[in-house]
Amino acid sequence: MIIGYITYLILAVAIVLFLSAAIRILREYERGVVFTLGRFTGIKGPGLIILIPFVQQMVRVDLRVVVQDVPPQDVISRDNVSVKVNAVLYFRIVDPERAIIRVEDYMAATSQLAQTTVRSVLGKHELDEMLAERDRLNAAIQEILDQQTDAWGIKVTNVEIKHVDLNESMIRAIAKQAEAERLRRAKVINADGEQQAAQKLVEAGKMLAKEPQAMQLRYFEALHDISGERSSTVVFPLPIDLLGLFNKTPGDAK
Repeated sequence: MIIGYITYLILAVAIVLFLSAAIRILREYERGVVFTLGRFTGIKGPGLIILIPFVQQMVRVDLRVVVQDVPPQDVISRDNVSVKVNAVLYFRIVDPERAIIRVEDYMAATSQLAQTTVRSVLGKHELDEMLAERDRLNAAIQEILDQQTDAWGIKVTNVEIKHVDLNESMIRAIAKQAEAERLRRAKVINADGEQQAAQKLVEAGKMLAKEPQAMQLRYFEALHDISGERSSTVVFPLPIDLLGLFNKTPGDAK
């Protein structure tokens, strides 16, 4: 009798172990790459999956977008500036079969490929381009990575450069360059203003030369402005006609 119970118990344990080894449940974002006696036999999921224990094995694959941080890379730009650049990589698996069969560890392989690609692409550009044209550089890196990882069944959806770290001397040099650029713009704006003011003065002088009475009125207006100020300025009115006498040459006086 006891032997019968032990037999039933062993049988029940064997059934439980068989079912636990045979039944798999895959979530909506998971797929199972199934191997039968070591040979690829298909992709299953999502839902309930039944395997033949000890004959079939399954490798789970996550189809969600993976966010991977690219460690800081030492990059020498085309204008010989040493910087540290780190980025963020977004990718997902579109073909579980190739991701498992064609590459040993697709996560490590994609990470290493992203690091070398970042160094290679950014090394072909100058520092100003790294700082001002990140969108174009992101697109270039993403395109290269997507082409190379296509054989692994991986789709690189986006690459974003996060930081471009400069040393202190380069930061000071960039600050001096920006200050010099702002000073240059200020001088150009000031020169443009002087040129426009000179043009307006020439036009005003031509208009006043046509009507001497207008010059007298402008003279009186200037006297009125000066007299209204609380200052110790002494103004001696001088007729304009008298100034004309000083401008005549001796030959004209005769």
